[in-house]
Amino acid sequence: MVIKRIGPMSAAKIAGVIYAVFGLLFGALVSLFAVGGAMFMPEAQRGPFGVLFGIAAIVLLPLCYGVLGFVSAFVATLIFNAAANAVGGVELEVE
Repeated sequence: MVIKRIGPMSAAKIAGVIYAVFGLLFGALVSLFAVGGAMFMPEAQRGPFGVLFGIAAIVLLPLCYGVLGFVSAFVATLIFNAAANAVGGVELEVE
């Protein structure tokens, strides 16, 4: 079996979702450290920054990761298709 072409939009959608999930996991960790760090600060020094940063991490990181994953997979798939067209594709041996 020889893979000669991959649908760029299909690959980009899958990569976008996968990267968004990674962004959500990473955002949850950042949020945990931001909110946890704010909780252990003295009350006089505690401000809304830690909590706001934690909430922003949960919202913005999955969004940014998902968009960047979508765009990079789309471009990579276009490059793959051009290279596969030039050299004849990728040969897979399947049983």
